[in-house]
Order: sequence, then C-alpha cells, then structure tokens
Amino acid sequence: MASDRRPDAHPLDRIDRLVHEPARLLILSQLYVVEACDFLFMQKRTGLTKGNLSSHLAKLENAGYVQIAKEFEGKRPRTLLKLTASGREAFARHVASLRQWIQGVENSD
Repeated sequence: MASDRRPDAHPLDRIDRLVHEPARLLILSQLYVVEACDFLFMQKRTGLTKGNLSSHLAKLENAGYVQIAKEFEGKRPRTLLKLTASGREAFARHVASLRQWIQGVENSD
C-alpha cells in the first residue's frame, strides 16, 4: 500500500513499505517464481526462524498478498504458501519503482 500514487512522485515515495521490509521482500521474491511452496521450503530459502517467518507471513496474509493453507500429508501437518494476484501485483510494482529509481540515479550525471 503505497503512500503516494501520484505519477510525478519520486519512485521511492511510491514504495509499499509492507513489501519493502527485507524479510517480506525475500518471501515475496521466492513466492513470485514458484506456483506454491510449503513453510519448510520457505524457511530454508529465507533462513528465517519459524517465529520470524510466521510473523512476516501473517502480515502479508493480512494485506491479502499471500494465501496460507493448512493441510495434512498423511498424519503430518503441512502449511502451503501461495502468492495472491494482489501480492503478485504489489511485488511487480515494487520492482518497477526500484528500477525507475535506479535508472534515475544512473542517469543523473
């Protein structure tokens, strides 16, 4: 949820702070390239503790960016994670804003 969506605003003013937080950006970038994954896969890919990962996932789920589903594989519980359409859009907007900012920096000579 960007703080300012004016087209003439500085690219970093349009950054979604929820997405920009490093751990959540890492989570979203991992989910962006897979259909879905389970909690343990995400924990291994991010290096986050279970509690830290759970906390960040809850924030992303509350924002509607990540869908979390619990199921059983035999008798073992399994938590599946999937990027929602709005999560995919938020991540893509974030990357576009960063690219725009970087191009501005590179061209500011």
